[in-house]
Amino acid sequence: MSAHNFLPRRLAASATISGLVAAPLALVAATGGAAYAAPSVEVNIVAVNDFHGRINSNTAKWASTVAAVSADTTTPANTLMVGAGDLIGASEFASSVQDDQPTIDVLNAVGLDASAVGNHEFDKGWADLRDRVIGPGAPGDASRNADWAYLASNVTLKANGETALPPYWTFTLDSGTPGDTSDDLTVGVVGGVTDETPSLVSPAGVADLAFSEEVAAAGKYADALKDGNPANGEADIVVASFHSGAEVGAGSSFEAEVAKGGAFSRMAAMTGSVDAILNGHTHQTYAWTGAKPGGGTRAYLQTGEYAANVGQVKLTVDVGAAGGPAVTGVGAANIKRAESADLSNPTVKSVDDIVKAALAKAGEIGNQPVGRQSADITRAYNGVDASGKPAEDRGAESALGDLVANALRDGVPAEVAAPDLGIVNPGGLRADLLYAGSPATNPADTDGVITYAEANNVLPFVNNVWTVDLTGAQLKKVLEQQWQPAGSQRSYLHLGLSDNVEVTQDLSRPAGSRITSVRVDDKWLQDSKVYKVSTFSFLATGGDNFTAFKDGAAKDTGLVDRDVWLKYLQQSQAQPIAPDFALQQVRTENLPDKLTAGAQMKVKLADLDMSSVGAVRNTSVDVVRIRDGKRKIMKSVKMNNVGRVRVKFTVPAADSIELVAQPSGTTVTRKVTRTKPALKAFRVFPKVVKVNKTKPRLRVFVKADNKGKVAGKVRIKVDGRKYFTTLTKVQGKPKSRAKIRLKALRKTGMHTIEVRYAGNDKYKAVKETYKIRVRRR
Repeated sequence: MSAHNFLPRRLAASATISGLVAAPLALVAATGGAAYAAPSVEVNIVAVNDFHGRINSNTAKWASTVAAVSADTTTPANTLMVGAGDLIGASEFASSVQDDQPTIDVLNAVGLDASAVGNHEFDKGWADLRDRVIGPGAPGDASRNADWAYLASNVTLKANGETALPPYWTFTLDSGTPGDTSDDLTVGVVGGVTDETPSLVSPAGVADLAFSEEVAAAGKYADALKDGNPANGEADIVVASFHSGAEVGAGSSFEAEVAKGGAFSRMAAMTGSVDAILNGHTHQTYAWTGAKPGGGTRAYLQTGEYAANVGQVKLTVDVGAAGGPAVTGVGAANIKRAESADLSNPTVKSVDDIVKAALAKAGEIGNQPVGRQSADITRAYNGVDASGKPAEDRGAESALGDLVANALRDGVPAEVAAPDLGIVNPGGLRADLLYAGSPATNPADTDGVITYAEANNVLPFVNNVWTVDLTGAQLKKVLEQQWQPAGSQRSYLHLGLSDNVEVTQDLSRPAGSRITSVRVDDKWLQDSKVYKVSTFSFLATGGDNFTAFKDGAAKDTGLVDRDVWLKYLQQSQAQPIAPDFALQQVRTENLPDKLTAGAQMKVKLADLDMSSVGAVRNTSVDVVRIRDGKRKIMKSVKMNNVGRVRVKFTVPAADSIELVAQPSGTTVTRKVTRTKPALKAFRVFPKVVKVNKTKPRLRVFVKADNKGKVAGKVRIKVDGRKYFTTLTKVQGKPKSRAKIRLKALRKTGMHTIEVRYAGNDKYKAVKETYKIRVRRR
């Protein structure tokens, strides 16, 4: 393990930043002692995670906060800026239109020293990250593009087992004694990325890489940095930066998140060689301190997302401690982005110039109108995040997801393919389509206008559109994989489906059998029939753990998702698109895949209300009979609970029934089957039937299995003659009957009488045969 060491780059900082509100950072003693041994120095760590190419009017404000936090220390020269991944990828248009180069330039300008690599750094594949984003050479080389150390201790090359990126990087900090380097500090930063990365990016792009469990890998290098062996690198202080973290920040606690198990719990238990832990990936906001194995305290910090905050960890280090420098105080905080930018700071001014140039270039294309909308069309939301903004819910259906699925189905030219349906993963949607315009910055962007940039922000990944031929059984397996494998950071990912698909789920069933029905184009899914699915290359290659896609025959259409999406939106110039709040997937209980006419049903429907912005709230559910192509509402049930209802009804005589939530129009369809009633013919009068003389009388009884009354016609056939009669109900008894007098039979011997009930919409036809003896006298 070779050592990497260089001096941190310093960010020019003003003493005060206009609009910045930062609470004092409280220090927690890392040991039981009440006082620090002298001499002591302060290591100031400035943190960023999940920046996601936010090049906009807030970027210079964020840079101003970085400057202020960098200067907020007793030893400004001992400041390190460290990232926790996803700095690029899933970016806003101003960055993505230039392949995130503006973001790289901004992070270079503010002096980012090192960062764990995130899964989104691999969006365009390993080769693009290695050769273009990072570029050749080491940090500080003129040929370098991203002039910071991208780290990943748990990512190796399959070809030789070596780490694909540096597992750690070390930095020399001044202890504060001018001209004396004997007591300088070495800080090591170890990086790791979630081991779920191969399922979060296009698998083809990382086919040459192996991803191991991130905490164990980082712990191995952290221990090596403190093992006293200079041959494998040494550091006085070790910071671990992980692109993974706690599931919940605001509203939870360090102890609560540790108790959940998973990656964060493993971090809390990882080697005491690590003095501070930075997190990303889960987009949560927290600044916690907790005990570390072997004694002492360390910080756990994540800044949220999109440059809303700047993280800060302060470590007080006793340089003269016996056995070497030791951390004696720990503090952690998130500082909200400044309200305004301090352009008097040369670094902030440089960032502002980069941003303005990027916005101007993006505006040449991005400001152009490409479509129109009549209302907000958004992702699903549930509650609010730490900043008070609505929190995205990838486990729920959204109006935007279903709309994009429609675009994938309809936007592929006929000469290329004819998809049966479109499927979208929720993580592929990165911005909403909002009705309100921004005419102040773009005169063409009035209310209801969709600009190129706004459309691009929805799908920033630039995936190719693939078609995958799946059998009905394989398609059902894809839908079952919405329930993610055990240990995944999200237990359920709700796929967006085009509006010609109807799916029902039953969560009371075991995993692998929760999809209870699928309809495509108003026809029931057939296990052996092949369906052509249009989707992103990310999903088609098994991304987000939807590995069943790989069971089908896939084909790259050569089309880019952005172009298909834009072409689809351009059709809305004449007729604005509106959000559709009807669900394509509905959760049910006690609803068989087929219903029997006359059966008594008590069906539960849940989560009927979509959680996209502006979604209607359902107030009732109609039970609709469909017979011979005609629809009739049999009853309407009011909803007393939000999104949940219990519907009681008797299955009508019909071809099918629909349960329709109003006013959204969410529909559940079931085929109605008919049962065979019991049929019995007996009592032929008189008992002795004489040839050519006796006209037998016959009684027929028809009884339904469910004790219902049977209506319809009966046919009797004997000796080539046919007789017809109609059933009548037997008063007080659960059966119907018919009486008929036959003509005299012409031959002696045994005769076969065939009795057939013709059936109706409720009951199937049924027939029985009986023998009758004819005598001469």
